[in-house]
Amino acid sequence: MSINPNVARVASSIADVSRAGILTVLLDGRYHTATELSSKIGITPQTISYHLNKLLEQELITVEKQGRHRYFGIPNQEIATTLESLLVISPQSTIKSFKQSRDDSAIRQARTCYDHIAGSLGVKITEALLEKGILCDHPNEYSLTKEGELFFEDFQIDIPETRKKRRSFCHKCLDWSERRHHLGGALGNAILEKLIELKWITRMPETRALSVTIKGKAGLKDVFSIPIDQSFL
Repeated sequence: MSINPNVARVASSIADVSRAGILTVLLDGRYHTATELSSKIGITPQTISYHLNKLLEQELITVEKQGRHRYFGIPNQEIATTLESLLVISPQSTIKSFKQSRDDSAIRQARTCYDHIAGSLGVKITEALLEKGILCDHPNEYSLTKEGELFFEDFQIDIPETRKKRRSFCHKCLDWSERRHHLGGALGNAILEKLIELKWITRMPETRALSVTIKGKAGLKDVFSIPIDQSFL
């Protein structure tokens, strides 16, 4: 039997609570400084440096330097998808305060999954695209129909340019909170960026949760036929 010892090394890196916390924070798709990460997961700057180096060794994260600052992020969709899959089978955290309850609700409603929309909103958008015949469902991925190409042209998303990106186009991502699939990949990212550009959704501070604006509530209903209840505002 052929054994790849690197699997054990990667698993060991993720198994540490602090490193798992770092990776979960980085699932927002943005780059963070070590100071920001240490504050978010509650460990000292000295300790965060040790854990960041361990994750860099296994290439689970990447670093970019801007002047005197170093910014850390998840390097690709494959790693993000694997982390989300682990969240699907992980026991849910115990809610011990009103703030935790509020934050957990926001994350479940709408959040970034690396660079696309997840949570209830991500699933609703994906299911709306399937019902309208814009996407076609396959066992391991989605595909864009001819009607879908026209739909996104009208929505001012450049499909030919989006297809040129060196990554999966219509990735099928299992949502850990909804236990259903949402749309990821280059097209999922294009939708996220367009909704932010239109100011239909905004990123919430200190979290990867997304908030639907009043303008977005009307737009999602008009374009995607998705009714958004008051709790998303």
